[in-house]
Amino acid sequence: MFDFLDAGQYDLLGAFWVTVQLTLYSAVGSLVWGTVLTGMRVSPVPLLRGFGTAYVNLVRNIPLTVLILGCSLGLYQTLNISLGGDTSKEAGFRLAVLGLIAYTGTFVCEALRSGINTVPVGQAEAARALGLSFFQVLTLIVLPQSFRAVIAPLTNVLIALTKNTTVAAAIGVAEAALLMKEMIENEADALFAVFGIFALGFCLLTLPTGLLLGWVAKRVAVKR
Repeated sequence: MFDFLDAGQYDLLGAFWVTVQLTLYSAVGSLVWGTVLTGMRVSPVPLLRGFGTAYVNLVRNIPLTVLILGCSLGLYQTLNISLGGDTSKEAGFRLAVLGLIAYTGTFVCEALRSGINTVPVGQAEAARALGLSFFQVLTLIVLPQSFRAVIAPLTNVLIALTKNTTVAAAIGVAEAALLMKEMIENEADALFAVFGIFALGFCLLTLPTGLLLGWVAKRVAVKR
């Protein structure tokens, strides 16, 4: 049933390695961008607060496939923006990461904003009474506690991001979903085996992540 894997025709590990890279780069970027958006959404500056609110409500309701294709067709093919990629393959990978960050950052923002609501208002008021600025209160008092409170929701976002990397196949990024499509076309007599291999691969990526971060969430949870 799995004889087609012995021929060396398919780089299965290489495809999943690209998936892992997409996930890692996008996760770091989404965490940074989502944190910035959170700061905007709770900012006392109306312009920043309005931009953060509009961005989150707009982008998270756009299908990820549209964003990824928009990055490829709009930025690369129309405006020749490759984000430093020397080849179309490198440019596609980087643009896919950009689209994933733009999309996933909105969910990180909402998770963090819900975490901010768990921080007692009195702590922020006490910090302001001591003379700390809004930025200092946010970064030194509020956000550290918020991160500890929302590790479980952020874990769900990370797992969803891992699965969403399959959308990068729409612009030719050689990750697991693109290889699966090729294998389905070439190995029509082993469809269930192909589906099983990739389902197992994604389970091996997501299940340990959920278990590990679930354990971390319990360890660092704020006792109230």
